Amino acid sequence: MPAPFVIGVVTGVTPDRWVRVWRERLPEVPLQVVPVDDVAVALASGVSMVFARLPVEGVDPERLHTIALWEETPVAVAAKDHVVKAFDAVTEADLADEEVHPGWGDGVLDIVAAGHGIARMPQSVFRASGRRDVVARPITDAPSTRIALVWSRDEGGPLVDEFIGVVRGRTANSSRGDAAAPPPEAAKPLKAPQTGAKAPARQDRRPRRPSSGKRHR
Repeated sequence: MPAPFVIGVVTGVTPDRWVRVWRERLPEVPLQVVPVDDVAVALASGVSMVFARLPVEGVDPERLHTIALWEETPVAVAAKDHVVKAFDAVTEADLADEEVHPGWGDGVLDIVAAGHGIARMPQSVFRASGRRDVVARPITDAPSTRIALVWSRDEGGPLVDEFIGVVRGRTANSSRGDAAAPPPEAAKPLKAPQTGAKAPARQDRRPRRPSSGKRHR
């Protein structure tokens, strides 16, 4: 069996749909998914590609290939009896006087659950935590985070190309890089006749029959 193709995911990213397509399309090549905390370390340690949050810390952007995928909603996380629970969403002004704890690990969530300040994180990270002892509300005017597929410019090959195609939604029969190419000339359908066009009159070359000689007045 060939060596697995390894991709990494940061907290909050669920790559199931792409993993499923890969396994249907290339069942002979194992796809291994590993959790990633430090994207720079992962890319330097045998992980071919990573679903990461931009910007990637510790890596020169010029050294990375990037495919931006989607944006994440920022949320404020607080204890269940915190005042934010009364609102559907909050703003930066609403949180101006709050003590904000950096990070979004279990330790930070434990502090918040005990009623000490709030935490800020992408909504997908909060959902991945599975915590029921805290509440989260969207911050409507806070900048969003962006998830992207990233890989080193030194990384390449057919498996990388194949995974790019999977993420971009190319079909198994699409050629890499030319999915939008027009069909070859021979494949174009024949031009349909114009509506209402009349066929040319048939020319009858047979001699006319002689007249009977009678005329009607």
